[in-house]
Amino acid sequence: MRPTLASFVDSLEGEAPPPLTAPLRALWLDAKGDWDGAHKCVDELSDPDAMWVHAYLHRKEGDQWNAGYWYRRAGRPPHRGPLDEEWREIVTALVGKDAG
Repeated sequence: MRPTLASFVDSLEGEAPPPLTAPLRALWLDAKGDWDGAHKCVDELSDPDAMWVHAYLHRKEGDQWNAGYWYRRAGRPPHRGPLDEEWREIVTALVGKDAG
């Protein structure tokens, strides 16, 4: 079953993530405060969704140069708004795809 934005956000109340793709799992872990775990989910992946999440994570980390590199690889313009806005944008885009 595909997650929705609402079900994804609701799942953050739990201790463990539901079955998710690696990029969504990374965003789930990030929302739970586990940046390192989130980064590990996408660090070795080369698909555009994972690279977009990777860019977001480096932007959140404050490493703008590295974030820019991953945005370019993902084929996405760097996000200039608040981090929580970008997180929501990415989740919304990714929950529209098949999960886990």
